[in-house]
Amino acid sequence: MRSQPALQSLRDQIERIEGRSTRGRTALPFGVAAMDSRLPGGGLALGALHEVGGGGQGAMDGAAAALFSAGVAARTRGKVLWCMTQCDLFAPSVAQAGLLPDRVIYVEATDDKTVLACMEEGLRHGGLGSVVGEVTRLSMTASRRLQLAAEGTGSIGIALRRWRRETDVSDFGQPTAAMTRWRVSVLPSTALPVAGVGRHRWLVELIRVRAGESADFELEACDDTGRLGLPAELVDRPVSAGGWRRGTFA
Repeated sequence: MRSQPALQSLRDQIERIEGRSTRGRTALPFGVAAMDSRLPGGGLALGALHEVGGGGQGAMDGAAAALFSAGVAARTRGKVLWCMTQCDLFAPSVAQAGLLPDRVIYVEATDDKTVLACMEEGLRHGGLGSVVGEVTRLSMTASRRLQLAAEGTGSIGIALRRWRRETDVSDFGQPTAAMTRWRVSVLPSTALPVAGVGRHRWLVELIRVRAGESADFELEACDDTGRLGLPAELVDRPVSAGGWRRGTFA
């Protein structure tokens, strides 16, 4: 395990090579120390593109990825532009993740190309807190345009990956210009001492982060403020004892 000063020095070198500077960049913390410590700047970078996908092809993992994205968007300031090709987003569930209906501008597009164009326009606008776009495929060229647009205004861009065919899933592993790539899977809910359903749990995998390390986290799903939670039984457990967090270079 590399020391934090050594990691920061490596991140700074990579940023200089890429022509960017980490100094002055703002971030949106998750409020979970284990996550924020793995992200350059101590949180999800503002003025950047991020990718989020479900851990499998099922609807439940896809819904978890959408709610994870909604939680991030909920904690940004200003309106949120949500672009899609399928009008199947359940607004009450999104509201439970902290993103209230009066903050969201929905755009229904005919295909991925139009979604990406709408995302780029939204990111260049400068008056939006975040822009979410549901896309099947994301090329390096398209992602670079979105990344540059986000850098220019400071808005967060989220490419929410959705797949209609099994063959499309492999595209999620292809290189893009996104700062981070996340994969979200559903876990069994927290057990309650009485009859009922506990707070949902997710396995949140940081599978790529520029100038950082990958990791995975067992977390409680977003609450009505968009914040994730660390399960009570994991709060005081040493990281090495749990086996739920691993790190390799992305």
